[in-house]
Amino acid sequence: MDLPRVVVGLSGASGMPYALDLLKALAGLAEVHLVLSQGAKRVLWEEMGLSPKDLYPLAARVYKDSDLGAPIASGSFPTRGMVVVPCSATTLAKVAQGLADTLLTRAAYVHLKERRPLILVPRETPLPLPTLKAMVQAAEAGALILPASPGFYHRPQEIGELLAFLTQRILDHLGLPAGGRRWGGA
Repeated sequence: MDLPRVVVGLSGASGMPYALDLLKALAGLAEVHLVLSQGAKRVLWEEMGLSPKDLYPLAARVYKDSDLGAPIASGSFPTRGMVVVPCSATTLAKVAQGLADTLLTRAAYVHLKERRPLILVPRETPLPLPTLKAMVQAAEAGALILPASPGFYHRPQEIGELLAFLTQRILDHLGLPAGGRRWGGA
């Protein structure tokens, strides 16, 4: 059985533990196509002590952000959807404006163009007005804005449970099976 393809983009915002949790959860559920921005590489090291090579085993294919000719830059490359986690304010603004100057933003543009799920996971706070406007504009274009704001009704006891909460929400929106405790016991 072929696994559905999912594009995962990491941009240069704080929140790399969310990205790592999602990548681990996608193992066995999806064929992951991964792209990291230059900023993501730095934040990955600062927050996790990891290099991009440490993520290679979690992806079927890893692309350079400068490779605008990569398969994920084309609408003829079918996917289940794309997730940008964490999504920096700069990446969010570029997606909202349709600026496709890197592979990450081009792949996001393609997902909007093809009406495929595009999930943007911003983590920044507080949110200034330009970022709020970009969120609205990206949502109007078809993106789902899913802030990295875990819930607490499941009474998490450790950080991993907070990460898993957000990962579960992402998987739900990609139509992929996700375990975990849900509101009302569902």
